[in-house]
Amino acid sequence: MSDRIKTFKEFYAFYLTEHRKTWTRVFHFTGTLLIFFVLFYVIKSGKERFLWYVPIFGYGFAWFSHAVFEKNKPATFRYPLWSLISDFKLFFELLTGKEKFKK
Repeated sequence: MSDRIKTFKEFYAFYLTEHRKTWTRVFHFTGTLLIFFVLFYVIKSGKERFLWYVPIFGYGFAWFSHAVFEKNKPATFRYPLWSLISDFKLFFELLTGKEKFKK
């Protein structure tokens, strides 16, 4: 990835190549699901102090999977916004079956 990616469509195609392994997708999905649980809990309970779990779950699960399973560097460092959007897009594509956990 020497050239800077210019469109989200182009980035998402690259993003999927960086998330080929089943366990990477499982960890990303789990981390994103936990984010939703935390947000729901905070909204229902009013306990904002639990919001610090959001980056721990979101980035922790994802970065762990890149280090252990994909053995690559997360695109978050070069494309933070597109990576965040892509994490949620992949989550919903996995949830609806558009993307698969195993490729």
